Amino acid sequence: MAKLVVFYSRAGENYFGGKYRYTEVGNTEKIANMIAQATETETFKIQQKIPYAADYNTCINQAQSDLRAKARPELISMPESLDDYDEIYLGYPNYWGDMPMAVYTFLENFDWTGKTIHPFCTHEGSGLGSTERKIQNTCKGATVENGLAVSGSHVDGAKQVVEKWIFAGQRASSY
Repeated sequence: MAKLVVFYSRAGENYFGGKYRYTEVGNTEKIANMIAQATETETFKIQQKIPYAADYNTCINQAQSDLRAKARPELISMPESLDDYDEIYLGYPNYWGDMPMAVYTFLENFDWTGKTIHPFCTHEGSGLGSTERKIQNTCKGATVENGLAVSGSHVDGAKQVVEKWIFAGQRASSY
């Protein structure tokens, strides 16, 4: 059986340690690429059919509105099946202690029985929040391993922490 890195990430204007900065590649995508390279796996990017705005403040207002409504945004595409994979690395930014609602759209579309999920997130102070528990509640039958949380401000220097988490199974929830 194979592994797959599934992630939701947003480029554009982002918040880094008290300042706004434009990014061509989102923080979570950077971590997803590190994991894919280290594990020699393919990736799947969760993309909303109607993406959030590139402007940070507009984006967080849109994301918070979706969170309050428990929205399930339509996605551009979805794998036909995850049957060929037994391990999924699942990445997302932490929005108010939760995953973006598009991640739920993805998760609720599959049977997770017998799969192992390795959560990872990017954040600017909230760590994994309660996302590991929420993944376990959403993905019935899956084993959810200890996650990795990387501050968006530290993503570019996180390769060693990511590899330690993958290969040593060590939690690094405050990097």
